[in-house]
Amino acid sequence: MTGTFLNIATVLIGGIIGLVFGARIPEKLKDTVIAGLGLFTAAMGLQMFTDTENPLIVLGALLIGALLGEWMRIEDGLHNLGKFLEQRFSNEGDDGSNKFVRGFLTASLLFCVGPMTILGSIQDGLTGDYQLLAVKAVLDGFAAMAFASTLGAGVLFSSIVILVFQGGMSLFAAQLNAIVTPLMMSELSATGGVILLGLAISSLLEIKKIRVGNMLPGLAVAPVIVWILSLF
Repeated sequence: MTGTFLNIATVLIGGIIGLVFGARIPEKLKDTVIAGLGLFTAAMGLQMFTDTENPLIVLGALLIGALLGEWMRIEDGLHNLGKFLEQRFSNEGDDGSNKFVRGFLTASLLFCVGPMTILGSIQDGLTGDYQLLAVKAVLDGFAAMAFASTLGAGVLFSSIVILVFQGGMSLFAAQLNAIVTPLMMSELSATGGVILLGLAISSLLEIKKIRVGNMLPGLAVAPVIVWILSLF
C-alpha cells in the first residue's frame, strides 16, 4: 500500500498547487496543457493496444464490459458520487458543479486505468517494491496540477478512487498474481488502452462524448475471455 499512499499524496499536492496558482495561469495555456495531456493519453492508449495478440479478445471484452457497465450504471454512479462530494465540499455554482464532476471523472479514470496501475499494485502488494507506482505518482501529480487548474477541486477527490481501486488491487495482489497469466495481462492492458483512448477523445480533447466509465468492466472481462479460449 506504500505506493498507493504515495500516489494519493502527489495527486493531492499537485491538485492543491493547481487550485492555488491556477487563476494566474492564462486560459489559453490551460487549454493547451489539457490538449497536450489528451494527445499523450491517446498515444499511450494506442501503444497499450499494440500489446494484444488477438484484437477480437479486446473487442469482445469492450462490448461485454459496456453491456455490464450500462446495466450497473457505473458512470451514473460516478456522476452521483461526484455530485454528492460537490454538494458536501464545494461552494461553486451550477457551472462549477458540472466542472467538478468532469474533473472527478476524468482524473479518476486517467489515474486508475493503465498498465502501471495494475503491474505496480501487484508488485507493491507482493514484494513491497513500490518503484513503479512511484513513477506513476510523479506523472499523476503533474497531471493533477494541470487538471485542477482547469477542472477544479473534483480532481482532488479522485484520490478516493485511487485508494479503493489501486489499494484494493495491492491488498489482493497475491491472489491476482496466482490467477492472471502474462497473456491475460497483455489483453487486459490492451483493453485498458482502448478505454484510455476513449477518455482522451471524450473528456480531454472533447471530440465526442463517450460513456467511458461504463466500459471499465471490460478490464475484468478480457482475462476471462483468455481463460475460456485456453480451455479449447
